[in-house]
Amino acid sequence: MRGIAIREELTDEWKKHGVEHSKEYEILTAEISKAAFGLTPSQYKKLKGLERQNLRDHMTDLELIFSMLGEASTTQITKVEQPSGFNENRQVARRGGNVAGVARKKLEQETGKKVVSKNNYLQSPQNKKFLKG
Repeated sequence: MRGIAIREELTDEWKKHGVEHSKEYEILTAEISKAAFGLTPSQYKKLKGLERQNLRDHMTDLELIFSMLGEASTTQITKVEQPSGFNENRQVARRGGNVAGVARKKLEQETGKKVVSKNNYLQSPQNKKFLKG
């Protein structure tokens, strides 16, 4: 639920700062994802074997956390810098996503394990049990 609130706050900021079209939101989201994970959402969905499903619903906890960090960082930078229009917001989106990307890479360095995976949260047996119960 917090992830949804973080996303809504980000899209509200974009709207205030001149982002008007759904395609622009899609591009800005892809910029954050690319900087955070090295993959656009469509590439990420393909990696996880998803078609029309919601990517967030299928992320592991760490993937979701880093996604939220990229979006929250973008929101904060937007509030401070007050970008105007699509192009300025695009630069901010890259920078916000990069905050998450740097953190992700540091965690991977510390653990020796990749955060981005083919693992699908909803397909894990223990998670299916959790969701039912």
